Amino acid sequence: MQRNSVSISHISINGDLKIKRGYARVSYKAQDYQAQVEALKAAGCEKIYSEKQSGKPRNGRPEFAKLMKDLLPGDTVVVTKLDRLARSSRDLRNILHELDGLSAAFLSLRESWCDTTTPAGQLMLTIFGGIAEFERDLIRSRTDEGIERAKRLGKRFGRPVRLDDGQKRVIADRYGKGATIPELSEEYGVGVGTIWRALQPEIQTAA
Repeated sequence: MQRNSVSISHISINGDLKIKRGYARVSYKAQDYQAQVEALKAAGCEKIYSEKQSGKPRNGRPEFAKLMKDLLPGDTVVVTKLDRLARSSRDLRNILHELDGLSAAFLSLRESWCDTTTPAGQLMLTIFGGIAEFERDLIRSRTDEGIERAKRLGKRFGRPVRLDDGQKRVIADRYGKGATIPELSEEYGVGVGTIWRALQPEIQTAA
């Protein structure tokens, strides 16, 4: 007598079936995603979301949004290759982080190392994330070093100075002779606050 059986690995904690959800995408209307769909079916995907959309704007991919909304804990998202899902390594990391938060796994058929259903795949992605963090630290460190070097060479950071010292002296002189701050602001093409700040040293000295 034949028994209907489901493997333990195909059942989630709450008793719902874990399923593989495939995602197929091409960028242009003239392209065909059928080959992707067939490969995803062969990989065991029971539900496939397919669309013809550019990979750049995530909010412009309705089928991908539907996929993320339909995911249940224990499900696995499957793509034929990574560029069908993400446009950059940063985008991929963000999506994988979202999937992890949903207790869902991920598998790329082309890039076999990108498989969070296996310990080896999880290790590779951990290393991948560590390398990305190392790159961010390097960029941050180099930026800080560059700023410090520029400061030592006399470069000023922050809002650019709108008035030079000579202009500030003329403004202070004219203000002392009766010109108003709004008049000076209009004449020099700067805000009232800029004129006021330019006058502060002179006003404090006079006081």
